[in-house]
Amino acid sequence: MDAVKQALLLFVHSKLTMCPDHRFAFASLGDTVSLVKKDFSSDAGSAVEAIQSLDASETRYAMADLTQLFKIAYQEGKRAELQGRLLRVVLIYCRSSTKPQHQWPIKQKNFTLDIIYLHDKPTADNCPQKVYDALVDALEHVSQYEGYILETGQGLARILFRQTCILLSHPLQRCIQDDLDIPKPLAKKNMVTEAAQNEDGMPVSTQ
Repeated sequence: MDAVKQALLLFVHSKLTMCPDHRFAFASLGDTVSLVKKDFSSDAGSAVEAIQSLDASETRYAMADLTQLFKIAYQEGKRAELQGRLLRVVLIYCRSSTKPQHQWPIKQKNFTLDIIYLHDKPTADNCPQKVYDALVDALEHVSQYEGYILETGQGLARILFRQTCILLSHPLQRCIQDDLDIPKPLAKKNMVTEAAQNEDGMPVSTQ
């Protein structure tokens, strides 16, 4: 949970550095959604306070209904449109055995959904692939613009921070996720560098 909090702080401070007009609100997911900080604000202090108040629950929830989250986002999305803003929902989902569900009409799209999925390794009790597929379906169902879903089962904070940095990109300035190629693996970087060096060193003859 500490790594998740640090990732959220990284996201908030980075977005406010890019543009101090960004605004944030926070919610948590039990069986359904409850608001942690309802009112959107660009105040860093209130965002930090809301993030620090988050706690991991030891309860194993039998369901994860995203319908209320989408209802709240849709209402806020309408307000954002009137103000010339875009609303984005970033969902950090950490359940490996509970498939999310929702009841939401597909035509109502006025916000972008990004998802970071942190999961355990597959076991007899866990079904991370089925959960991932359900998250992909939800994203495609509700997202107005290009939403990303990023996942890891390694439990490494640096991977979470890297994924958080990817989500700093504006939904209207993104490539589709299938074309996303950052950060590049070191091996690929070396290959590109070597290819450039070989091209620069190619002998040229003139007649």
